[in-house]
Order: sequence, then structure tokens, then C-alpha cells
Amino acid sequence: MSRRPRATALAATVAVGALALIAAPIPANAADVTGAGDEPAGVALIPAPTELIEGDGTPVDLGPGSVIKVHPRDDGAAEVGEGLAELLRDATGYAVPVGQRAAGASQGATIELSTRGDAALGDEGYRLEAAGTHVSIEAHSAEGLFRGVTTLRQLLPAQVESAQASDVAWAIPAVAVSDAPRYDYRGAMLDVGRRFYPVEDVKRFIDQMALYKYNALHMHLTDDQGWRLTVDARPELTQVGASTQSGWKPGTGGPWFYTKADFREIVDYAAEHFIEVVPEIDGPSHAMAAKASIPEINCDGKATAPYSGFDVGLPTICLTPEKRAEVRAYLQDVFTEAAQPSSSDIVHIGGDEVPSTTQEQMDWYVETSSEILTEQGKRIMGWHQIGASPLPEGAIMQWWADAGDQASIGTPNERPDVRELRNALAQGATVVASPADRSYLDMKYDSTVPYGLSWAGLVDLERSYDWDPISVTSSTDGSVSLATEEQIEGVEAALWADRAYYGSTKLPTSLDQFIPVSQYADFVSFPRMPAIAEVGWSAPEVRSFDDFERRIVAHADRWDEMGIGYYKAPDVPWQE
Repeated sequence: MSRRPRATALAATVAVGALALIAAPIPANAADVTGAGDEPAGVALIPAPTELIEGDGTPVDLGPGSVIKVHPRDDGAAEVGEGLAELLRDATGYAVPVGQRAAGASQGATIELSTRGDAALGDEGYRLEAAGTHVSIEAHSAEGLFRGVTTLRQLLPAQVESAQASDVAWAIPAVAVSDAPRYDYRGAMLDVGRRFYPVEDVKRFIDQMALYKYNALHMHLTDDQGWRLTVDARPELTQVGASTQSGWKPGTGGPWFYTKADFREIVDYAAEHFIEVVPEIDGPSHAMAAKASIPEINCDGKATAPYSGFDVGLPTICLTPEKRAEVRAYLQDVFTEAAQPSSSDIVHIGGDEVPSTTQEQMDWYVETSSEILTEQGKRIMGWHQIGASPLPEGAIMQWWADAGDQASIGTPNERPDVRELRNALAQGATVVASPADRSYLDMKYDSTVPYGLSWAGLVDLERSYDWDPISVTSSTDGSVSLATEEQIEGVEAALWADRAYYGSTKLPTSLDQFIPVSQYADFVSFPRMPAIAEVGWSAPEVRSFDDFERRIVAHADRWDEMGIGYYKAPDVPWQE
């Protein structure tokens, strides 16, 4: 999936055209036009849509005769319809046929899907209306249709998430929704380098992302503690580099890596959910797994010992002029094999925490990586430290700075992170906002939780929600703003695995402290991952934390049905 035309300009068009173009209008005297900030009670959509109109009309009741109607010439509509039907069949026990003339249409409610919507909807915009016996979802692409179906899924009872049929009233409230995302890139990062996630756990994470309209899975595939991607040209990378995890030395398990078939399965599964996979090959730091596998990328030509510790800022790949031919050959091999199966036009090159590297060396690393990836038709993305180097056209910098960096914006003593942001923007780069004190999911909610760290502070639900990409790239008083709306590519929630074990404030003394990766991911991601999804999707004027809190509480039953072990944060009024 390539980057799309920016959606912000579409919001007004979508809202204005909603009533005129949705197939089965709710009676005007029954409609309540709202933004998400005053969303009607009982409707709990996340992310908040551009516009919601709730009617007093009859809800749509699904029953044994309900069908999904699609036109065979609507590109991708049948596939989206089958995905919805599979969900409904499991949860309701109904047959739910799909097609242009699906049998049973006269016996129950009809869900009609169309990709023949107005081009102004963009790739992800949609219009949904439900009233009486009819649900209509209209988009301009299969991707937009999928986002609309995701909204319909949230309008249904929580039991729709169950794999077993439930005897509940399958009522869809009488509503009209007009919607399009604010930002094109809404990512979630999974750190499989420090702690390996088996394929099924990655797919489970993709399922959770899709429910909240994320569209990019950033896979942190390599780090000091592990190399997770098969590279045919460099088999040592998985033979040696996949033998460790954070806290797990060689011989304590593994090896932990994805075969070519595994990675293709992940990419294909993500694509079914309209999520692109952005692979990251970290360097020149965070590369101890590579240094243990490939002797020639070390200055002394000798392999280092595999590393399973927890430190950062470790020795980098050798970047002296004498070693650059070997390092370039290594980069050519690993970037090529990471880029080939990727469904994205972006490859992440890492680039952070390189204290011992000179600027000339860093410039060479970034330029060399860029040349290799540009030849393959890829754009580069990197942590914000790459902003100090020359960047190619289309580059993206990932801004993970915290409130301390923000406080220095516009002062005589701007921090290096801020100068790197300024330099990247001056070169035409765009920004993905991932402030560590807002969107790093490994930061503790509060001091009592057993997992994660707090070097960027404690991040409760309100803190993970109450920010904006423009505000975190501006001075605290708002007088100096570094990035414009057009320079923001999007947002990303980053799920690091630095301390994915019980009692994470201290180094582990036993492998028994390590919990299953899905248990760790659930706990640190929910309820915060939906909050960050709304930051990336919803316009500022329809966002309100008080209303978001109401809606997130309503989603808890849905998470229970999905088996998500979320954190019942004490500052949230969860229902018994």
C-alpha cells in the first residue's frame, strides 16, 4: 500500500455530502447531528468519526434471513463482504449469504456494500447508514469499505467478537456516519527484536490494530538482542543472531526468527486487514545480533558474543573507511531481503542511540541505506536522529522526543533532538509522531503495574490520549511550531519489549518472570492503543477525553469477548 493523498481536506466534503448521498436516509425529524465530542449516549465508536447522525428510528435487527449484498463489479467489495459475513456467522449462527442476489433478502435485514462512492471520500473514507431493515456502507475503495465495516462491527453488540454463537438481539442503532482519517499513517510498532512474537501472536496483534483502524504495522525486526528475519544471502544472521532475546541467553530456547514463509504469512494477513507491514533493520547501533553473526562488519574482523542484556548505546557496526565496502555489501543484502516481501513503500533504517558515531560516519550510513532502498523503489523512515544527516526525497523521521525536548523548542538552548527535527523538515522530510511520554506503550501506567519502564514518565490513559502531533512539535506555549499539518505523516504507538517481564523495575533473576508475549502486549496496549488510534484518525474538533473515556469503558465488554487481558486502570470508571 503506497502513501495516499492527504485526507484532512476531505473531512468537510464527507460531512456535507453525508445526508445527500447515503442510500436510505434517516427521517430528518429524528436526526441528531453531532460531533464525537457530544456523541449520543449508547454509541461508542473509536476512533471518533468525522460526523455522526443518530436517529430515533427503528434499529436494524439482523436475523436468520439477513444478507450482505455486493455488486460483482465493485472492486474488492465481495472480499470485504465475505470477511464481515465470516464474523457474523461465527457470532450469530446465521448463514449470512454474500452476493448480488443473495438468497433471503426478503426475510431479513440487508447490509449493502459498495465501492462506487464519491472520489472525494479518498482511499479510507466511507459513509454508513443504518435504519429500518437496511444498512448501507459506501466507499471509493475496498480499503474505505473495510473501515466502514469496522465501524459497523463496533455498532453491533460486543458478542460479535465471539467465535461462538450468542443468543442476543443483533440490533444496529439507527445512525448515519460520515468519516475519513486525519492522517494517512497510523502505525503500531511491535518490538520482536528484543522479545520474539510467534506468527500467531503477530496476527492477533494485527486483529487488534484493525479494530481501531490502524493501517501500518512497524516490525522492529532486529536489535542487539536478536535478529528475526531470514536473509538467504546471510544465513548466519538467524543461525547466530536469533539465538538470544532480552534476558534469554543462547541455549535457553529458540532460535527465534521468521522464515520467508512466516514473514509472507504475516504480510498477507496484514494486507487482508488493509494494514501495510513496515520492516525495520536497525543500525548502525542496536546491531549486536548482526555483529555476532557477521565478523566483517566489525572493525577487528571478529564476531562478537551474542548479547542478551538490557543496555542501549552499545558498540555500532564499524563505519571506518576501511570497512565500508563490507558494510555496504551487508546492507545491500539485508535491506533487499527485508524490502522484497514488504507490502509497504517504506523501510525503516533505525538510526537512534549512536553516541560513539561521528556525524560523517552517520551521514555515510544514512546516505548508503537511502541509495540501496531508493534503487528498490522504497522510501526511508528512521528515528529522529537521522534528521542530522542528508535525507533523500520522501524520507520520514519518527519523532520520539518527550516533554523535555518539547520544552526547549524556541529557546536559546534547543536540544539536539529538536535541531534534528528542524533539519529534517528543512530538507522536505515528513514526520511520524511517537512521543515517548505519550505513545510508548512500554511506559508504566502508574507505579503499581508490574511491567514496563518509566524513563519517559508514567503514561496513564488521559496522557496517551490528550496530545496532538502539532502540539508535541511546538513550544509548550504554542508560540513556535516546527511542523505544519502537511508535514505530519501520522502517528505511531510503539510497543517496546525492553522489560517484558514481571518486576521490570529490576533486572530479572529467573526466566519464570517472563510472561507470554500476548499477555504483555494486551496489558500495556489496552486501553492506550485505542487512544492513540483516535489521535491519528480523528480531527481535533471532534475529540474529547471525557467522551473518549465513556466510549472506552463501553469497549471493555468487547475486549472480554476477544480475550484481551487489558489493564483496568483505577482512574477509569469501568463498569462492573
